[in-house]
Amino acid sequence: MSDASSPRIIAIANQKGGVGKTTTTINLASALEKRGFSSLIVDIDPQGNASTGMGVNTEDRIKTTYDLIIDGAPLSEVLRPTSVEAILIAPATTDLSSADIELVANERRSFLLRDILRSPLVAQLGVDYVLIDCPPSLNLLTVNAMVAADSILIPLQSEFFALEGLSQLMLTIREVRQTANPKLRIEGVLLTMHDQRNRLAQQVESDARETLGELVFQTIVPRNVRVSEAPSHAVPVLDYDPGSKGAMAYGDLADEIIARYHSISA
Repeated sequence: MSDASSPRIIAIANQKGGVGKTTTTINLASALEKRGFSSLIVDIDPQGNASTGMGVNTEDRIKTTYDLIIDGAPLSEVLRPTSVEAILIAPATTDLSSADIELVANERRSFLLRDILRSPLVAQLGVDYVLIDCPPSLNLLTVNAMVAADSILIPLQSEFFALEGLSQLMLTIREVRQTANPKLRIEGVLLTMHDQRNRLAQQVESDARETLGELVFQTIVPRNVRVSEAPSHAVPVLDYDPGSKGAMAYGDLADEIIARYHSISA
């Protein structure tokens, strides 16, 4: 960690849906836990899939990130334990769908999540990482995540047009740097749902590495049925089937992030 009291905040973002944001959030937190690092997952996707995937039933989401961001509810009232001991979650429900409309009139609408996550209360939790699962859009919730975060992790599905939507995301990141969070950086681009036998997937990887260089993680998450099955059991794939290729890939991702961070901190 950068110092004894501040967790590292990573937003997992891509305005395109179905690229593996929630899967990456859950399984990165789990892989970090296996390596001795605790995490807080902040679910700001109205679908609430990270909350479900970590074993938090809808009826147990008494206070959510909607209450946290919109109504100023204390973080302590929102936090829930998960199916993994060292991982806490601020859960989400469909209430968040109206957040953009409700935030428009707030002068600090882009800074609300930053004010929450940079507060002494979060430092007192003693977690090493805060992982923000963003919605599949570049709305005010995603902007809040970017303003709050140290870095952005971008899952990129290995399919045709994969790189097309990245330009708008990069522009938004640049705007946030210029206006609200000059220290924001790109943690890395993670290729997901990759089928090495597929020539198109190989081409996407080649194009991504040629275009983005070292921003692309060495780790590639394969298309893996065990990764898809794990959320229905409300546990990360590293607990559901630790020997699967998907579980091992997320372990490799955690190792890359830990190594990158310590090399930056050194």
